[in-house]
Amino acid sequence: MALLNFKRPATPDAAKPVNPELEMFLKDYSIEVMPRTAEKVEDFRALLPEGTRVYIAHIEGTPIEDMVTTAARLAADGYNVMPHFPARIIANEAILSDWIDRYQSEAGVDQALLLAGGPPKPAGEFESSMQLIETGLFDKAGFKRLHVAGHPEGNRDIDPDGGDAMVMEALRWKQAFSERTDAQMAIATQFAFEADPVIAWANRLSAEGIRLPIHIGVAGPAKLQTLIRFAIACGVGPSLDVLQKRAKDVTKLLLPFEPTDILKKLAAHKAATPDFNIEAVHFFPLGGIKTNAQWAIENGGASTRPANT
Repeated sequence: MALLNFKRPATPDAAKPVNPELEMFLKDYSIEVMPRTAEKVEDFRALLPEGTRVYIAHIEGTPIEDMVTTAARLAADGYNVMPHFPARIIANEAILSDWIDRYQSEAGVDQALLLAGGPPKPAGEFESSMQLIETGLFDKAGFKRLHVAGHPEGNRDIDPDGGDAMVMEALRWKQAFSERTDAQMAIATQFAFEADPVIAWANRLSAEGIRLPIHIGVAGPAKLQTLIRFAIACGVGPSLDVLQKRAKDVTKLLLPFEPTDILKKLAAHKAATPDFNIEAVHFFPLGGIKTNAQWAIENGGASTRPANT
């Protein structure tokens, strides 16, 4: 006969106190999904705050039908949908126009991230985000927000010598365009793991007269090996040292890497320097959307609570 268990039920822990600077910094964060990762999420409203901006990454080979279906689902759930438009996988202006029309008519999309994209060779007449902008199609369609890519640690696809002359020239062009378009513009960056280089880069943009707000890319919680693999593939150089040092510490090797340190440091700098041009955080959920959302909920206070809470 089994003994009855008269142990008192466990009492839930009190709500975890949050860092007020980090809470403010995480307000209105955005997150990135792909159609295949979105399919695994049963209910986004159980994970993300109301009105979260959700980028949909368009990887080469992904059918536009899958992209639009994902956009429509997220829009129906009450989220601001921002699909990627990678120039090098768009063959011509007619296809670009068709994509814009389908996103608008089937999902009500009026935001876009414009970028060159991953393929080294373009599929057709577009090679850069500037060429997409120059078609005038996004302004003609009345897009309210256009984001462009930023690279705090440089981009060897654009500047093979390791410098940033071409990247800076492109950002100056985009700054000038922002002054003649009705769309709101911002820079969404590649992810980084260290705060100091990001702060230095952001300050340099300001000094160069590039006033576009920055949405800083940060990798969500993930296994260290996963982050190292993505960092190498994406050309994240200097910040990779942070991961490699961690990999040498056997006490941390098996623990998931979390973005707490970099975001606390950026949040503290923002609190101390209100005109600092980082406006928001953009998450790359490399360890999974649910894992990333849970971290945000635990660290972001009321503003990161899921929509259906």
